[in-house]
Amino acid sequence: MPSMSSTSARPPVPAEIRVLIGAAFVIALGFGIVAPVLPQYARSFGVGVTAASIIVSAFAFARLVFAPGGGALIAKFGERPVYIAGLLIVAVSTAATGFAQTYPQLLIFRGLGGIGSTMFTVSAMGLIVRLSPPTIRGRVSGYYATAFLTGNILGPALGGALAPFGYRVPFFIYAVALVIASGVVALFLSGASLRPEPGAVPLPIMTFREALRDSAYRAALVSGFANGWTNFGVRNALLPMFAAAVPTLGDWTAGVALTVFAAGNALALQAGGRLVDSRGRKRVLIVGLVVSSAATVVFGYVENLLPFLVLSAVAGMGAGLLNPAQQAAVADVVGNGRNGGKVLAYFQMSQDVGTIVGPVLTGVVADAAGFGPAFAITGAVTVLAALAWLPARETIPGGRRPWRAAVARPDPA
Repeated sequence: MPSMSSTSARPPVPAEIRVLIGAAFVIALGFGIVAPVLPQYARSFGVGVTAASIIVSAFAFARLVFAPGGGALIAKFGERPVYIAGLLIVAVSTAATGFAQTYPQLLIFRGLGGIGSTMFTVSAMGLIVRLSPPTIRGRVSGYYATAFLTGNILGPALGGALAPFGYRVPFFIYAVALVIASGVVALFLSGASLRPEPGAVPLPIMTFREALRDSAYRAALVSGFANGWTNFGVRNALLPMFAAAVPTLGDWTAGVALTVFAAGNALALQAGGRLVDSRGRKRVLIVGLVVSSAATVVFGYVENLLPFLVLSAVAGMGAGLLNPAQQAAVADVVGNGRNGGKVLAYFQMSQDVGTIVGPVLTGVVADAAGFGPAFAITGAVTVLAALAWLPARETIPGGRRPWRAAVARPDPA
């Protein structure tokens, strides 16, 4: 029987991270309301699939361009104020998106929100990396991602209920949710800024060049690109338009499919987080990529509701295994004792590049050859990311733990 010491060896989740988890839920709830209607809202301005997909890419493009600047702001002002400012910028941008009168206005307003998004995303990543004990990094990533997914599960359902009120109302709701989240962080995270005190010895900086020498970080850049392409880009951009184009599906099924995807993701996240900490990052990550690819490559050829929802759930499970493993691996590369702001920013940029390129290229393919080849190409990109991880090192502290030892150890309450 395991000793009490083995049960209590795992440290608790820090209070600051619990606050970030709560804020993540509020943010994701608003995003889930907007996601199913954004592509169709864009098409209401009289544009095609490619132009509607560019609306999703514009947000990621602004994130990509501003990522280095976001890291510099964090170094100067600290995580908390940059996090709050980022949320408020996205709130203003989202409200303006709801008021857009032309497609160019929609493109500009939605794109500007990416500046605030990268500010609060990189701030949150920095806090999680620095405050998470190494032995529970996978679990913390799982909790954080679960908060997002819970919001994404409830959000599309709420967005569907708001459908009779038009495409614009969800954007106003999302703006309010972001203001609420900024207030929560301002109130409860007042002591969480990691800006060095005057006279304190600064942490050594990990450079991007140093990180690139690590095979795990190089592989994470590839899988981050694929994750952005598949789960942040193509799924949000093409899925609603695909559902609307198939007579046996229809507009309303897009929100249901995104909800089912998020539910599958949430189901896999907790198990994935535990496996990441017990079995290692690499194996779980590769399995997640393969599962996601298998569910995506045939997605554009389904015409009935049941397989449409089943594939969405399986794809969500693949993402639920991938995300905590990927985030934990990058956190391992940086470690607790170094300032890895630039390294984290470049990893985030790899996801943003995928989110930009994926919807645009697959939108062109969908216009020319249909949705089937567009989703098939997306599945192929995910397979290539899995292959990129095969030669990479395992990053878990102390090396991969044996399976029997992992399952024998009880999970603390």
